[in-house]
Amino acid sequence: MAKDNIILLHYGELPDESAGGLEQHLADCEECRRELESFQFFEEQMALMPVVEPSPNLLAQSRMRLDDELDMIPPHGFVTRLRTNFYRWLGHVQSAPALATLLLGVGFLAGNFTYRYEVAHAVKPKQPGTVTISKPADGVIANVTGIVQTPDSELVQVNYNKVVPETIEGSLDSPEIRQLLLAATSSGATDGVRKNSVALLGNECKAGHECQSMSDGKGIRHQLMVSLRYDQDAGVRMTALEGLQRFVGQDQHVRDAVLEAVMHDQDPKVREAAIGLLSPVQSDSSVRQVLRTVSTQDANPYIRTASYNALQSSGDIQ
Repeated sequence: MAKDNIILLHYGELPDESAGGLEQHLADCEECRRELESFQFFEEQMALMPVVEPSPNLLAQSRMRLDDELDMIPPHGFVTRLRTNFYRWLGHVQSAPALATLLLGVGFLAGNFTYRYEVAHAVKPKQPGTVTISKPADGVIANVTGIVQTPDSELVQVNYNKVVPETIEGSLDSPEIRQLLLAATSSGATDGVRKNSVALLGNECKAGHECQSMSDGKGIRHQLMVSLRYDQDAGVRMTALEGLQRFVGQDQHVRDAVLEAVMHDQDPKVREAAIGLLSPVQSDSSVRQVLRTVSTQDANPYIRTASYNALQSSGDIQ
């Protein structure tokens, strides 16, 4: 490469950014210095000879031969071009210490920034009780709140609201998860979502996890009673009834909700299950009164029989 640059330097075609590297190389390389000196000596000898202009025919023939020879040269391979470009770049760097220092500093800063970014965005293991929320950027358009058109133009400004779906993951004991499960029991959710939510809340009550009766009429126990009374899906009502089972004997409000299910629920299976839940409290006068009424007046003979059997097991035989 240095020998090629010597020729370019002699004819004034060597770029300025390569001249410094060539001069540094000539100071250390004896062979290239001899090459430059022999080239200069050749030029000096040629300068002593008279200049003879070539004939037009010779010039044309020479150009044609040059074109043919250039066409016959095979193209350089990828490795050769890569090696040539690398050495050329290395020569530029050697000739510019400030550039090398700058590249080194940029590489260090880039590496440091990449490491900090990877550490900051690394997935951390979830601890018990932690909550993870994902919030996608896109969402469904909920409604359009306003449309304004710029006078005398086609520019229109539309204001709208988006419903952005989110996902939360955490323990059943976390307040955020409990709040969402309570919200999922409303009539706005699908039957499957309501049933899953009521089942999870009922399991929490069965396990005795924060299912106490709240003075403000809220909480898991209250929501299970609401689902038992008002949910349109019989499967959801049955699941709520199972979650309230352990509170029939200790909570009068739960007992009243179960008695309402015995008398008014539209699904016979739910009514039968409610009658079975009352067996621990059949000594209660209100429970016996409801069972007597249902056993004698209910339109469903199967429910009448189940109520009558429950009264027999309690010793209150009519």
